[in-house]
Amino acid sequence: MVGRGSVNQEIYDSLLLLQHRGQDSTGIATAETNGVFHVHKEKGQVREAFRTRDMRALLGNLGLGHVRYATKGTASSEEEAQPFYVNAPYGIVLVHNGNLTNTRELTDELFHKDRRHLNTSSDTELLVNVLANELQSSISGVELEPEQIFQAVTRVHERVEGSYAAIALIAGHGLLAFRDPYGIRPLILGTRKNDDGSYEWVVTSESLVLENGEFEVVRDVDPGEAVFVDLDGHLHTHQCAVDPKLVPCSFEYVYLARPDSVMNGISVYEARLRMGDRLADTIAKYTPPGAIDVVMPIPDSSRPAAMQVARKLGIEYREGFYKNRYVGRTFIMPGQAARKKSVRQKLNAMSSEFKGKNVLLIDDSIVRGTTSKQIIQMARDAGAKSVTFASAAPPVRYPHVYGINMPSRHELVAHGRTIPEIAEELGADYMVYQEVEDLKAAILEGSDVDDLDMSCFDGRYVTGTVTEEYLTWVEGSQES
Repeated sequence: MVGRGSVNQEIYDSLLLLQHRGQDSTGIATAETNGVFHVHKEKGQVREAFRTRDMRALLGNLGLGHVRYATKGTASSEEEAQPFYVNAPYGIVLVHNGNLTNTRELTDELFHKDRRHLNTSSDTELLVNVLANELQSSISGVELEPEQIFQAVTRVHERVEGSYAAIALIAGHGLLAFRDPYGIRPLILGTRKNDDGSYEWVVTSESLVLENGEFEVVRDVDPGEAVFVDLDGHLHTHQCAVDPKLVPCSFEYVYLARPDSVMNGISVYEARLRMGDRLADTIAKYTPPGAIDVVMPIPDSSRPAAMQVARKLGIEYREGFYKNRYVGRTFIMPGQAARKKSVRQKLNAMSSEFKGKNVLLIDDSIVRGTTSKQIIQMARDAGAKSVTFASAAPPVRYPHVYGINMPSRHELVAHGRTIPEIAEELGADYMVYQEVEDLKAAILEGSDVDDLDMSCFDGRYVTGTVTEEYLTWVEGSQES
């Protein structure tokens, strides 16, 4: 964020809006015009991480913030919290959403060729060091020009593989944001005009941040593009990738993004409604007549799809689960033990809605199946006569390596199982999944986007650099 006055409060407010994207740790960095950085980062959620004294110390009219959940490194480690800082050239502080897939090669190159030292296993620390090294190589004079910054980002694209939407502050110069050549992770640009005619700028993962801060949505940052805002508030943009192609992550629309966001021109809420429409057809096809008395969502992200399923099937929609909103998202919690413990803390089944009924439960997706199995049992314990379980997403059969924590195939309940076998494993009477092509059509309908990363559903990794050897290595490193 580049503002006219202090930006610390607006960054804090924005992180509250993005808290659903991660609860492991959070951080804010601000910069004064003289180049001095101020950084505060902590484990846990935003409301607990920043006290009044912390906020007062975050001086400056440039800043960035981050909420994290672990896809690489150790979830509980404070050292893994973002942002990351390097002191040369100039001083750079960076946050990153995504996952790099050539971390082994980059680590070796940085140590032996670039002579740069890493303190953590975080791929964000890798990314800031690659950027710093390429920026150092681009500097030709006393002043740092936007063209030199864009040259550095071009070489970052050449060296780095995987998904990355990154925002960085360059001490004494301005704010830089860039997106990987496939645009896998979201990044959107907004502006706000001041009374004196000057402009303030913000770059963020989700459009709801712009709307809440009364910023005008300018556009999505293009795949491979870099955006630089200098200290005078002037915007500079450049396409830094050779052959960019927009292939955004389908899981943003299924689960991760808030429904009131628009990403790549696609409303998340409307996409979820369309998922429900298409899922209803599949449910009608694969469940016998009279097998469903009532449709219920698993709160909260499956609610739009469940409403559409009920409407299209002509079956009553009811809310059978009450959600405790003071417990973190179970999908993001590390470790099966923590996940199992949290489900009954998070959801309570109201027996009056279940007793003697044939219940259709709708969830946004099923990953490991741990939560789904417990929810089905909760429905039975509350008196359900039968339980049909439906997923608004297709079976997750492959690891997601671009920034969603699905690292090991053996952890995925759908990997190596047929749908009837999954139903038996989870304890459901019937099991229905969204078809892969139906999900793709539901998300893309009416948009200018023509492809999606659906690798966790179809095994097609859009960067073309994910090998069987890499997947095996990731699984081994996560287990060790």
